[in-house]
Amino acid sequence: MEQLILHLFGDYITQTDWMATNKTKRSAVAVLHAAIYSFPFLLLGPSLVALAVIFATHAAIDRYRLARFVVFAKNWTTQPGLQWADCNATGYPKDTPAWLAVWLLIVADNAMHLAINYAALRWL
Repeated sequence: MEQLILHLFGDYITQTDWMATNKTKRSAVAVLHAAIYSFPFLLLGPSLVALAVIFATHAAIDRYRLARFVVFAKNWTTQPGLQWADCNATGYPKDTPAWLAVWLLIVADNAMHLAINYAALRWL
C-alpha cells in the first residue's frame, strides 16, 4: 500500500503542469520530475540500486512515453494489421475515442511504473 501511495503522490501531487507538459519534450524536465517522484521512496528504505531503478525507469517511461509502445503491442496481438502510424499518439487506433485512448494510456503508464517499482523494492 505504501508503494501505491508514494507513486500517486509523486506522479500526481508533486508533478506540476509545467513538468507534465514538458517532460516528453525535454530530458532535463523528465529527469527533474523523476527525481522529485523518487525522493519520497526513501521513506521505504530502499537500496540505492532499487532507488536508481525507480528513478531511471520513471524518467525513461515518461520522457519517451513508452506506455504507447506497450499498448500498441497489446493491440497488435489481436489486430496484426494495425500500423504504428495509425496509433503513435497513444498506442490506440485513431478511431478510438480520444478520451478513452488517453485514460487507457494513463492506466498502462501507471501499471508499468507500479510493476517496476514493486520489483525494484522487492528484489533489489
